[in-house]
Amino acid sequence: MMRLYFRDNFFYAGQTDILNESNERIGEVDLRSAFGSSLGVFDQTGQQRYTGKFPVFSNKWVVSDGFEEERGVLRYRFSFFTKRYEYYSQNKGVFEITSPAFSREYEVRSEDGRLAATFEKVNGWFSASAYCLENFTDELDSFEWVAVILGMHEIQKRHNSAN
Repeated sequence: MMRLYFRDNFFYAGQTDILNESNERIGEVDLRSAFGSSLGVFDQTGQQRYTGKFPVFSNKWVVSDGFEEERGVLRYRFSFFTKRYEYYSQNKGVFEITSPAFSREYEVRSEDGRLAATFEKVNGWFSASAYCLENFTDELDSFEWVAVILGMHEIQKRHNSAN
């Protein structure tokens, strides 16, 4: 298990590094557009591992592998006192992502209730969103979680701009 650190850009365009807990660069996120929401997640060799995007007229975030094969779909789930999302992985089942209403910490649990990952927002008010991820399972790799977490952030931005 390793901690990964990654972030969004304030204007949502350009590349940002994925760092391990030793502050070594192990990958990169390519935030592809300031006007549309899509991204690519690359490993340290420059190979694209995952992509994430909203399909046209959809509020669901689709995660695909480096060959553009769909791997899963992230959806917001309405809840009164928690932030709640579900990630439907094509081959690994459903993962529930939850956080208390005003918390910056999230838990990811598999269908059988096992803790799969945790992450938290580690940035200040006026900086780009930054996250610390801990992956506890081999079911989904950490680069896929990066695409899921940044998709969750995009869903949150859409909800905030609609209100």
